[in-house]
Amino acid sequence: MDEERPQAPSESGDNQPVRVLIVDDHPLFREGLKAALESAEGVLVVAEAERVADVPEAVDRHRPRVVIMDLSLPDGSGLEAVRRLATQEAPPPVLMLTMSDDDGNLLAALQAGARGYLVKGAGREEVLHAVRTVAAGGAVFGGEVAGRITALLAGARMREAGQLFPDLTAREAEVLDLVARGLDNRRIARELVVAEKTVRNHITHIFEKLHVATRAEAVARARDMGLGDG
Repeated sequence: MDEERPQAPSESGDNQPVRVLIVDDHPLFREGLKAALESAEGVLVVAEAERVADVPEAVDRHRPRVVIMDLSLPDGSGLEAVRRLATQEAPPPVLMLTMSDDDGNLLAALQAGARGYLVKGAGREEVLHAVRTVAAGGAVFGGEVAGRITALLAGARMREAGQLFPDLTAREAEVLDLVARGLDNRRIARELVVAEKTVRNHITHIFEKLHVATRAEAVARARDMGLGDG
């Protein structure tokens, strides 16, 4: 581990640097990333780690404000490290910085609790902005992935609905989620670009399959399962 240098003032106004832990198994990449981060005022790389198993101890010892995490590590996935950190008291936020722009990895990172996701090759200023945003409690995603997040989460909700209510078709699960979000039949029809009569038919089938008699009962069932909060 490198020795810490004198603290530089940060842009957050608290006169403390943003302390960063870099988790990546490529020494040259870590060296370049550290140089890029520390070339900016108010950012200090306090430690480096190469493996999932090293992360908890590095966090306990060095108390970073942000962890920059690669997805692929020698002893496992960086996502596993994110999940382990989440079990600690007041864990630092994690910014994923990886070669993968795969939708599945992006969604898995969000579900694991990562507060940011950048693809390697992002510019110095983009990485610095992400580090500062995550340190301040925000979330940030690279331009190449941000536009896919809403669609990914919507798709995940539909898959979840299908798993929670296996008797429903994919379209009925989608309608149920929209009902639970408070949309009336006319708005659901516009959202799905179908006739309002088609929506009524779907809702009738949903009521039959869920064994409910009213819209309020269907909404309650859906919300009990975590739907309708998007």
